[in-house]
Amino acid sequence: MDSTALLTDHYELTMLAAALRDGTGDRPCVFEVFARRLPDGRRYGVVAGVNRLLEAIGNFRFGEEEIDQLRREAVVDDSTLEWLANYRFSGEVDGYPEGELYFPGSPVLTVRASFAEGVVLETLALSILNHDSAIASAAARMVTAANGRRMIEMGSRRTHEEAAVASARASYLAGFTATSNLEAGRRHGIPTAGTCAHAFTLLHDTEEEAFRSQVEALGVGTTLLVDTYDITEGIKTAVAVAGPGLGAIRIDSGDLGVLARQARDQLDSLGARTTRIVVSGDLDEYSIAALRAEPVDAYGVGTSVVTGSGAPTAGMVYKLVEVDGRHVEKRSTSKQSRGGWKKALRRHKDTGTALEEVVFPASAEPELGPHDRLVQIPLMRAGKITDEVPALEQSRDRLRAALVSVPWEGLKLSRGEPAIPTIYLEG
Repeated sequence: MDSTALLTDHYELTMLAAALRDGTGDRPCVFEVFARRLPDGRRYGVVAGVNRLLEAIGNFRFGEEEIDQLRREAVVDDSTLEWLANYRFSGEVDGYPEGELYFPGSPVLTVRASFAEGVVLETLALSILNHDSAIASAAARMVTAANGRRMIEMGSRRTHEEAAVASARASYLAGFTATSNLEAGRRHGIPTAGTCAHAFTLLHDTEEEAFRSQVEALGVGTTLLVDTYDITEGIKTAVAVAGPGLGAIRIDSGDLGVLARQARDQLDSLGARTTRIVVSGDLDEYSIAALRAEPVDAYGVGTSVVTGSGAPTAGMVYKLVEVDGRHVEKRSTSKQSRGGWKKALRRHKDTGTALEEVVFPASAEPELGPHDRLVQIPLMRAGKITDEVPALEQSRDRLRAALVSVPWEGLKLSRGEPAIPTIYLEG
């Protein structure tokens, strides 16, 4: 990833220039990323984007083009530009690994570095973590609602081109089966899937010609879109062309529950008992849950997943919490922060059900109980990514296990309190 295009915010460079000038830029500091609250109605959040962020920090550079622009715009002075030109992060980062759940106050990411090295990472960290965690949190709710059925991310045409790739990755982390985004497949090794759109049917003189062309090109295992004209006739034509071994049909409009039942009955009557039914068309976690009792084999989800299904940001903030070992905190009304370097553990029943998130001072780690688990792991040391950072497939497994630990009421789609409470221990 080329993170030079992300740069940093103007106000961060203003602070940097002033701190370098007055000598405070070298002070050892601790910055923390956390969410004060979950999006309205959510019971848990899913951490995503950590691996992308670590790669971005490792590649974070101010090249000649960026330095020249800052000089032309007189954003900072020459000594600050010289410092930026030599920027290399050399600090330490701890945090929640991808696929971990987070709750209000969870110390999702901790950056330990000089003020100067840490302050320029705020926009980079928040832009990645807020986006990817929002997508993964929404996608996880959809996966739970689908109850084990195949999920295909199809939202590339509903968001920014780079956000589309990141959204596909976050959705896959959360349990989606595949994506239609080929660049996400290339970059991240995510399985890709897709079929023809209505335009392909309209291109041909008849629906039969379109189906025959697709089957001849892709085989009988392909998925045929049957609702361009009349669904009943479309299904009849699809089976006549491909035979009873047709892979799947897709329905993209109408009352999907009713149409899925009718389609299943018709397919069975035509001998196509193994032909799967894929539905798409403005699906979200609520409509997916409403279809749980219907004979649907797979869901194609677009707009709602790449926009966080109503919560396009995770609401995380990046705050300075410690300077030279001294706790500092913001006390503004409704925007308070808790000072000091903090860690977290999660307590569980002996059955594995999570009980509470315990946030404690890093200098006063409590004794761990038999079912307690420290949540943060080392992510970077001396500016290098550690071997403990899990790969994408491991993060998928982590999230599956984490969701199993959530109390059943915490998995509901209805509004309610966070699935588990956050408890703060004093030093």
